[in-house]
Amino acid sequence: MTEPQLTREFLRELFLFTDLSDTQLDWILEHTKLEHYPAGTAIINEGDPATCFYVLLSGALRMTRLVGGSEVETVRSDQRGAYCGATQFFYGQQQQRYGASVYAITDLTFLTLPAKEFADQFRSWFPMATHLLEGSYLGWRNSDALIGQRRRLLALGEMSAGLTHELNNPAAAAVRATAALRERVAGMRHKLAILAKRDIEPDLLELLLEVQERLVKQVADAPPLTAMQQADREDEIGDWLEERDIEQGWDLAPIFVAAGLTAESLDHVLESVGDGLLDGALRWLAYALETEMLMGEIEDSTTRISALVGAAKQYSQMDRAPHQWIDVHDGLDSTLVMLAGKIGTGVKVVKEYDRGLPTVPAYAGELNQVWTNIIDNAVSAMQGTGTLTLRTTRDGDRVVVEIGDTGPGISAETKQRIFEPFFTTKPVGEGTGLGLDISWRIVVDRHRGDLRVESEPGDTRFRVYLPITEQASE
Repeated sequence: MTEPQLTREFLRELFLFTDLSDTQLDWILEHTKLEHYPAGTAIINEGDPATCFYVLLSGALRMTRLVGGSEVETVRSDQRGAYCGATQFFYGQQQQRYGASVYAITDLTFLTLPAKEFADQFRSWFPMATHLLEGSYLGWRNSDALIGQRRRLLALGEMSAGLTHELNNPAAAAVRATAALRERVAGMRHKLAILAKRDIEPDLLELLLEVQERLVKQVADAPPLTAMQQADREDEIGDWLEERDIEQGWDLAPIFVAAGLTAESLDHVLESVGDGLLDGALRWLAYALETEMLMGEIEDSTTRISALVGAAKQYSQMDRAPHQWIDVHDGLDSTLVMLAGKIGTGVKVVKEYDRGLPTVPAYAGELNQVWTNIIDNAVSAMQGTGTLTLRTTRDGDRVVVEIGDTGPGISAETKQRIFEPFFTTKPVGEGTGLGLDISWRIVVDRHRGDLRVESEPGDTRFRVYLPITEQASE
């Protein structure tokens, strides 16, 4: 390789030094040196002390930053005069560290300057510019930290809002059912006392209790009815009660229908207790049946709350090893729970799961981030209305997770760049352009899988391919 001749004229060909004076260029020439690196060399490591300012003379480089333990490529350049390394050299209040890693894509040559000496000289050459740059740098760093924190809080707020909304419904239902249950139990005790005062024969009371137990057991197996079927059955039971002079029978009819009773069931009650005790027996049975239904409602509500808490723990992978054998459906379901508030009622969620799929070795928490990014983008694309489809299949030695939406689709130009870092089609302030890039790195680099996208108007599908066997790291 022929060494370039470092002269004032040579330096002025580089845009950084074009307008420097001869004296300033002489200082550069005195302190600079040339460094050559073969392709594939790691030139700068993120986090190391920033000791050199690099100016590219020839070749191509790529710059990366660590995000969540994975390297994210941020810049790729072969522009002559491009600079990297100690780019905040002018800010000399504390030890600077390289903010990114730099690798040689091809053989390349750098012109390098010592950061500390260059910073001192730069301040003497451009004192006002130095003050402006320091102020701008500090302002950017502080605002970036504040905005980044705010964005993280907003993302957390959206998820927690969705989760609390989901938790509120079963919790409120349990509270209502508990209050109603207290009233029904009190009424049941009252009716039992009335029945006892009528000197019921022990055999008759025992028979009444048997009827009660038999009817209560039917509650759990009560078939679901359409609105029309329920109305017809309430009319049938209401007529039966009216024919036997049961006061306010229309209040009892909905309870008996909800418990799965028919007019034939009430005939059996009449046969057991007779006309004299029918009114009290029916009201006591109504309290018993309603009590059973309220307890079932409380059980359903608390089970739902427990399931939601479990979904949140699964999503965050709380108390779990980072790498484990997982069922991909668990992560998909927990992600849907966490994003329920954002998905809303206008988006229909369709699950087409192959429950026979094997478990896969994975970093479950990171895959949940992939599902979050893809589903969030799908919901945003549909703007609150459409169908979100989650499908799982097997393709040879890989599990395939497909997430589809009925949004407007992705253009061919956008599709070519969709996995690039910092590329986003969302309005300013709504997207960072890192979601799909991070997803790509988690799936491809971290799990040795693949991430693909197919799109046309009304049908966009992201497919994640995950190997079902352990893969060796590069």
